[in-house]
Order: sequence, then C-alpha cells, then structure tokens
Amino acid sequence: MRCFIDLSYVGTEYHGWQRQPESISVQEVMEATLSELLGAPTIVVGCGRTDTGVHASSFYAHFEWEGPFGPRFKDWDQAAWKLNGMLPADIGVRRIFEVGPRDHARFDATERGYTYHVHTHKDPFLEDRSARVYQALDLEAMNAGVQHLIYKGDFAAFCKTGSGQKTTICDLRSAQWTQTDPHRYRFDIAADRFLRNMVRAIVGTLLDVGRGRLAPEDVEEIAASCDRSNAGMSASACGLYLSRVEYPFLKT
Repeated sequence: MRCFIDLSYVGTEYHGWQRQPESISVQEVMEATLSELLGAPTIVVGCGRTDTGVHASSFYAHFEWEGPFGPRFKDWDQAAWKLNGMLPADIGVRRIFEVGPRDHARFDATERGYTYHVHTHKDPFLEDRSARVYQALDLEAMNAGVQHLIYKGDFAAFCKTGSGQKTTICDLRSAQWTQTDPHRYRFDIAADRFLRNMVRAIVGTLLDVGRGRLAPEDVEEIAASCDRSNAGMSASACGLYLSRVEYPFLKT
C-alpha cells in the first residue's frame, strides 16, 4: 500500500530535500530512518525539491509499505511517534496515513505555497530562520510590484540559469507582503508549480523595489524579458519556507 508522511524540517544543515551524492539531504535521512523503523529498505518520494538551507513548515512525501502492523508498531500514530524519536531534532513528522495506490506526493499536488521572512534589525533568535535586510522597506511599493506577477505565463526571468526545466510556464495565483511588526516582514506566494530558485529570485527583485532601487512597474518589464540577468539577486535561502501543499484528495 502507499502511505503519505506529513512532515516539516529546518533546512539549515541540509543540502535541500533531494538526495545528493556527497552531501547530506533530508531525503537521505528520512529514507534511512524509515527503513530502520519498517525493517526494510524504503524509498521516500517528496512533493518537490527545496534548495540548500531552505526550510519546510509543510511537506509531504510518500512510500510503499507491505504491512501488516505488528510488533514494530500497532498503527500509524505509533509509527509516527516512534519515527520522531529516531529522527534528528530538525525533522518532525506530524502524521503518517494511507492513500490510494496511485496518489503521488509530487505529481498530484495542485498548489504549493511558500513563505519568506525578512527582518531589518539584528535579532539572534532569527538567525538562519529569517533574512536580514539592512534598511527599511517600502511595503506599499513591494505589493504594487508583485501585482505584475500574478498571472499564468512565462517566468523564465526568475528561473535559475541552466536548471533544465522542461517548461518555464507557471500559474502564479497569489502573492502579498505583510508587515508583522515594525522590523519584520512576511511574503506569501502560491502557484501551481515553481521553477528552481523562482521564489528567491522574485523576493530579491521585490526587495530591490522596497529599497527604491527599482520602481514597481519595472517588475512587469523584467518578467516580460524572460531574462534572468534582468531580475534581482536571489534572496538568502534562510528566509524561505515551503509552507503549504494542496492535494485534491486531502482536506487541510
């Protein structure tokens, strides 16, 4: 049978989700730990790939299990509890549950949401959890700029060069900046799919708008150019979180 894992992780110590030949990844740790729990080699398929240092407050993965329940664990609630005891502190499992035999963590996701955190005053408690910007930001200008990106179309201007994407067409459905306190900002963005490095490139461009280096209307021209060199520098990975993944067969 096929099972889903609902998990989250702090990505600071990992080279992203996807298994790497010479670097530690979240997938590698999950596969090793789940294999130990189940007593058999187990492949874990994630809902996507996150870059080095990027976090996930919501992430889904699936694996195959032959069963039955027995002395290792009596049900999936106990399995999740035991798995959490075996995993490092920076990876946590909320639940494990059975799904249909064809339900796929990556290909069946209908929408993904990311959140990016920014702070403008030094705060040691935000180290590696939020990106520090060394000046005040114009919230109204950033929100005016991002309105030029809410459409279905080509986002090649915000895609990492040489990433090998089959298509750079995305349906960006919502995006908004909010100021959560005098020195902290939050950016939420949702789309059917995201290109490699896309959110960080968009955030970097909008931060240039917030600093006054770009006008809000410049964002439309940058997107239309389909040229990555015209967009801003990629924002730091430490502020980025995969925060929502939706499936037609799951109620959140």
